[in-house]
Amino acid sequence: MKMIPGLICLTLIPTLALPGQNINKRPSARFNTASIEQLTGAKGKLDEKEGTFKVSVPRSDLTVSAAGVRLTPPMGLTSWATFKRSGKDTIVMGDMVLAEDQVNPAMSVALENGLEVTALHNHFFWDSPKVMFMHIGGMGETEKLASAVGKVFTKIKETIGGKGEKPEADIDPAQTSLDPGKIEAILGFKGDLKDGVYKVVVGRTARMHGSEIGNTMGVNTWAAFAGADERAVVAGDFAMLESEVQGVLKALRGAAIDVVAIHQHMIGDQPRIVFLHYWGVGRTEELARGLRKALDRTASSRMAPQ
Repeated sequence: MKMIPGLICLTLIPTLALPGQNINKRPSARFNTASIEQLTGAKGKLDEKEGTFKVSVPRSDLTVSAAGVRLTPPMGLTSWATFKRSGKDTIVMGDMVLAEDQVNPAMSVALENGLEVTALHNHFFWDSPKVMFMHIGGMGETEKLASAVGKVFTKIKETIGGKGEKPEADIDPAQTSLDPGKIEAILGFKGDLKDGVYKVVVGRTARMHGSEIGNTMGVNTWAAFAGADERAVVAGDFAMLESEVQGVLKALRGAAIDVVAIHQHMIGDQPRIVFLHYWGVGRTEELARGLRKALDRTASSRMAPQ
């Protein structure tokens, strides 16, 4: 058999390693882990394989049971945030374990310090007291992200033991006396008054399974008011594009309207629609102005009344 000069050398070159080089070694997370721990106020763990650094805060202060089962931090009652390098920036993702009255104070701190709030929901059934989970994210400088996460952790500590926010009002819709005209003038959309509840619905459209879906199939933003002009309650839902979520959150929290859930209602919708449920107590006109600011952060504000 005739040998082709250089063939053996050429086939070996791709597998050769330079002296002292470990070809199986993965890049490290390249973090100042001590700085992240200091800024977040939480202990962390480096994962060289994934290139991440994760800090955790077990909610050992909570006494929670679900269907009679005593829940402990390893069973899902641990707040955490994980940092990962992405080019020149850092990505952070996390999950905050919160009592109901801690949710909106923690959310406001996250938003005010450059973090995104990406979901808010429950992880358990039959839990007592109710525990909510707020998912966060962000991208930028490691120190700024770590500092922001640390401020959220601090707010959680400050509101332990019922020191958070719980707006309450003694309102019976049967006794509603508010003026719907004031709400309509501010929102720019006309609603219907029925059984003591004045409800405004603003529809939008998306596509699913090749067909258009809209207002009557649940793709809408709505607000239901009850009470008096001086003291009213509003409950409702925002239907938003993903790009609109943070703006709506900031507008609602800026108006002291509580966010109670952030999640999806459909799968496979195009564009993807995110739904946000809210609850607010206050003067009718102040609540309406807060909702108007949130509407202005969505394309729904430019749609005709439904």
